Amino acid sequence: MAFTLPEGLAPEMYPLAWLVGRWHGEGVVGYPGIEETAFTQDVVVDHDGGPYLSYTSTIRLVVAPDDASALTDDGDVAAAGEESPGAAAAATDEDGPVWSTEQGYWRIPPERPEGMGSDLHPVELLIADPSGHVAVYVGATGNGRIDLVSDLIARTATGAEVTAGKRLYGLVQGELMWAHDLAAFGHELQSYGSARLSRVLD
Repeated sequence: MAFTLPEGLAPEMYPLAWLVGRWHGEGVVGYPGIEETAFTQDVVVDHDGGPYLSYTSTIRLVVAPDDASALTDDGDVAAAGEESPGAAAAATDEDGPVWSTEQGYWRIPPERPEGMGSDLHPVELLIADPSGHVAVYVGATGNGRIDLVSDLIARTATGAEVTAGKRLYGLVQGELMWAHDLAAFGHELQSYGSARLSRVLD
């Protein structure tokens, strides 16, 4: 199926045009202190004609924990700064309890870093979550793939100890696939979550 550029999209954002839209799918999250758990995710990437894309993500657990077994004594369940499943269970609805939400912006910097291939474009992702974290990711995009590493992660006094992150996004046969590695609570960078999302057609 031919891809059509979103109407009114700023030319600066053409390298990320394939992200624009609503996405829904399933994935899995797991980390030291977090039992591997399936989730559903809704992502919206939109634009208002400016040189950026807006981004929102909501992840809901497929099955709410029956007790506090997902919690560890030192609270590792909050490794990514998300609300704990135990805390979210109180708000459980038919879609499952919210595990995490994110809001942010995608940007294409005007200057290409020295040594970057002609088929690639620099990219920035700015993200905030309600549990007290803001992060800046930098990397490159090209040929339906985005590679990002954390450049800055800041947290409030009550935010979980997250020190680094790495994200990969890819368009595979029309579906959006992503993987997120995380370094938190003294653990080295390792797999935290991944998902496969399908475009939601209007």
